Amino acid sequence: MDNYLIQMFARVLMILLILPLHELAHGFIAHKMGDDTAELSGRITLNPLAHIDIFGSLLLVLTGFGWAKPVPVNPTRMKSPRKGMALTALAGPVSNLIAAFLIRLIYDVALCFKSVCYSDNLTVKTVLMLLVFMYQINIHLAVFNLIPVPPLDGYNIMSYFTSYKVDKWFRENGHIISTVFFIFIIFMNRIPTAYNPIFIVSNLISKAIGFCVDWIPYLIGGYGVI
Repeated sequence: MDNYLIQMFARVLMILLILPLHELAHGFIAHKMGDDTAELSGRITLNPLAHIDIFGSLLLVLTGFGWAKPVPVNPTRMKSPRKGMALTALAGPVSNLIAAFLIRLIYDVALCFKSVCYSDNLTVKTVLMLLVFMYQINIHLAVFNLIPVPPLDGYNIMSYFTSYKVDKWFRENGHIISTVFFIFIIFMNRIPTAYNPIFIVSNLISKAIGFCVDWIPYLIGGYGVI
């Protein structure tokens, strides 16, 4: 199967599997912090139909960056509103990084088997490539969502550390900032990878995950030994 088609399929799987996990993480932490809005709205679920945002999904398929329908939260119901909002926001990107870690682990362990490592089977190669793309997209989405621009998660995390004046300025200018930012995102694919800040940070995170995971196959005996 062509790499482009595999990449597109990986992005569709992200919409169906990973974006729901991202939003469920938001709702779960909000609930733990005392806000049951997401639970009452039926958003603490892995059902993709509860989370799909048409424009965000389309952008994910076309560019590799996108989002789901935001989980409703009410900070006034939280035990500590500012802290609660920050932790709720952080939960989404963390879920992507955990997913990336597990995918990398599955990929590395799979390569320990001779039938996988040395396989010429098209299905095996396709599944491995699919894991690679899903691993990369998860990291990219985590980095993307940590950018401190409304309505991304990074903005709510940043708000925990900033003053009221800064928060007010972002709220008053949020629409302008968001519009300019998303126009930039649409054209981001034209920026060479070596100069693309999202890819630069993603590469550093990938190396960190690799450092934590890549030694595990050698406990088994190495790649292609089983």
